[in-house]
Amino acid sequence: MTDPVTRAAEVLKEHRESIDRLDAVLIYTLAERFSHTQAVGRLKAEHMLPPSDPAREARQIARLERMAEESGLDPAFARKFLNFVISEVIRHHEQFQN
Repeated sequence: MTDPVTRAAEVLKEHRESIDRLDAVLIYTLAERFSHTQAVGRLKAEHMLPPSDPAREARQIARLERMAEESGLDPAFARKFLNFVISEVIRHHEQFQN
């Protein structure tokens, strides 16, 4: 029989492996998202559209807050995270405007 400390170490290792895998998924997903938002930024710059779309941003935040609630994630955290992502996207879009 495995002692409790050894079993705890095994479970901890399994959780950490899952966390590492999910971190990789997050990074690659963000990279793909930013690839699309960069294309949007170039398109906006070509057509002299504003770098930000507050109505869309508000809809996205509300949508992701609902998804966060449904999935058991803190909606306030989801809002903060999305606001950070949106601010980075707008910053990139502004760079295309110059």
